[in-house]
Amino acid sequence: MAALSALQKRAERRARNKTALDMNLVSLIDVFTILIFFLLSSATGVETLVSPKAVDLPASLADQAPRQTVLLVVTATEVLLDGRPVARVQDLLASPDDAVPGLADGLQALAARQPVQAETAARIASAGQAVTIMADKALPYRLLRKVMSTCARAGFSDVSFAVRKKLDA
Repeated sequence: MAALSALQKRAERRARNKTALDMNLVSLIDVFTILIFFLLSSATGVETLVSPKAVDLPASLADQAPRQTVLLVVTATEVLLDGRPVARVQDLLASPDDAVPGLADGLQALAARQPVQAETAARIASAGQAVTIMADKALPYRLLRKVMSTCARAGFSDVSFAVRKKLDA
């Protein structure tokens, strides 16, 4: 077999490489760009707390997103800790005491069983554990004061209130 010249070898390589299929990547890149845009826009969505129908939340212009905390719902008839009733509102309003016994027991049980990560242990020790109170806007302040006082005594001193976002008019 005769040796091929450099020009012939080059022509043979070109012919061999031309048999590969050329793929138009422009449309594929467009699809992936749209997909990435969709995923990024949906991943940064606003977290919302599901508000029970029995609670009419006050409106606010606050922009801070809710955190994952212990949820305390105060309706017109009862106090719910993570969905479980712990006290009745009538009994709390009639009581001269500043503590809510069922709520204190429930919060202490939650504090004992919640796993504490190493990086949050220092924050909890200095600021206390966090609780979000979702209360009806028509409730008297003396009831909310009793609930907040009980939370603080149980070690949940980082108290936040849930509100509805007021639409800018």
